[in-house]
Amino acid sequence: MSGTAWWSMTDRGTHCGSCRLIPAEAESRVLARLRSTIARETLKSMLSVARLRLALVVLLSAVFWGALYGLFVEGFLFLESIHAELISLLFNAFFSSLMIMLLFSTAILLYGNMYCSPEARLLLTLPVRAEAIFSHKFHEAMWFSSWGFILLGSPMLVAYGVVRGSPWTYYLLLLPFMVSFVVIPATLGGICCMSAVAWLGRLRVHALAILVAVVCVGAAWLGWSLIGSVAVVGGTSEWFETVLSRLSITEQKFLPSWWLSSGLIEAARDSKRPEARLAALSEAVKFLAVLVSNGMLLHLLARWLARSCYRQGYSQLVGEVPARRQRQISWVDQALSAAGTARGRPLRLLLVKDLRLFRRDISQWSQFVIFFGLLGLYFFNLRSFNYNMAYASMISFLNLAVAGLILSTFTTRFVYPMISLEGRRFWILGLLPVHRDQIVWSKFLFSFFGGLLPCCALLYLSDSMLGISRSLIWVHEICCVVLCMGLSGIAVGLGARMPDLRESSPAKIAAGFGGTLCLVLSSLFIMSVVVIAAIPTHLAMASRAFGGGGPPPTGLLGWASGPQGTATSLLVVGFLGVIAAFLPLELGLRAFRRLEP
Repeated sequence: MSGTAWWSMTDRGTHCGSCRLIPAEAESRVLARLRSTIARETLKSMLSVARLRLALVVLLSAVFWGALYGLFVEGFLFLESIHAELISLLFNAFFSSLMIMLLFSTAILLYGNMYCSPEARLLLTLPVRAEAIFSHKFHEAMWFSSWGFILLGSPMLVAYGVVRGSPWTYYLLLLPFMVSFVVIPATLGGICCMSAVAWLGRLRVHALAILVAVVCVGAAWLGWSLIGSVAVVGGTSEWFETVLSRLSITEQKFLPSWWLSSGLIEAARDSKRPEARLAALSEAVKFLAVLVSNGMLLHLLARWLARSCYRQGYSQLVGEVPARRQRQISWVDQALSAAGTARGRPLRLLLVKDLRLFRRDISQWSQFVIFFGLLGLYFFNLRSFNYNMAYASMISFLNLAVAGLILSTFTTRFVYPMISLEGRRFWILGLLPVHRDQIVWSKFLFSFFGGLLPCCALLYLSDSMLGISRSLIWVHEICCVVLCMGLSGIAVGLGARMPDLRESSPAKIAAGFGGTLCLVLSSLFIMSVVVIAAIPTHLAMASRAFGGGGPPPTGLLGWASGPQGTATSLLVVGFLGVIAAFLPLELGLRAFRRLEP
């Protein structure tokens, strides 16, 4: 938005020749109208030029929502039949985990929107209050950080209401409960972000080191407590007592997650007596009032903090003068640059460049660490209970699919736009003694090795905690290598085939048609690899389960469930990986060689 447009929108509230600000309410209405105009024009653009992408997003979201709804209905029916007390504890654990994720994700998004975006730089030059800029950016960051919570939480809560036979007031209160809950961690994330930028200054690195140390100590304590615990068999009374004791830590009455879960449980009560139903509804409304009041209080505190320190923090961040001493090159960069022959040095230097950009971009490595760290914490907790071989095998393949889907999200969001982001520097690359093919191959190697190490390590951790056989561990590791290779090839190949050299925002590049196609193809590739690799294992287990200890199966079933079937499935998986990796890369290389920026 240009400054002229802003003055035309705000001219009604100012006197001619005066420099006074318009009233705060009018300023909020102007920014709200700006957000609605941007949203409306974006929707019009999608309906006119990106109908296929919009249809794919709606269709996949509907399928995903329906699948989650069915799973949650079966899960709640199972819990209702054996131990209904677990539901409140599961709600507390789920919402407390989401609260932490929303706090971090909103803080990261607000840092990019308030301190690094061109729009924030423009708004700071206009006669706009700092707290109004924060509110404007806060609404945008809260939407982008919470839409996943709405997509994941709504099928679970609707399924819970259906299983409990809840009244219509429960469904009416769902959206207010979810929105009021999201505001609290999102506002706390904004407060942490502005405080860190304004007051830490050059101590940000030290504060980050302290935070990492605290997280490591907490993880070590959690690991020691889990290692020292005794594994129990699922479904027994001892198992339920262990689960109740471990989840009770999230049942703290001062946490917003407890207010949310308690309010939803009260609203879902279906009593035949009108006075009991009215009392439950009254309790639910009280919990909703607690969430709303705390969210409004925190938002007022965040606005006061923005008025006090937003401009100061922005000025300090932009005006920081780097140290005059010569920066030392990282030993990782030195080792990567010196390794290999002189002929491959340009390729290695391109890899060093991408690695440095990744380290310096907090939005990339922070999300990478958070998501894979949470996944590792989940895998580590798998050792808490004993599983029979069939369940352990099924969970291990589901974990393989989850790791692949998370990696596909990162390749679509960060790897696919990498070729397009070279657009403004394309003339520099053209002057260097670097072949265009080396640019594409450097992105592929960066994505492949960057995803290979954490994914293989996490899958080995998952399989070790589940206690599955070593042969199945090798199957999962091979599938992980194939997934990393195929997902990297799809993202880099499509990024080179359909680059957008005029767009500077990686989020907009990933949200385009090419990014949507990349995500869809990546999801289909992951499902194909996991299903093909899992068929021999599950056929073998099914034959043992239905055979009753009799002679091993013969014929096609015996061949498919034996070592020959596993070897054949791995060959098919490897062939799919080669096709998924090198076919998009070949198409991308051909298009990138002919590209005229």
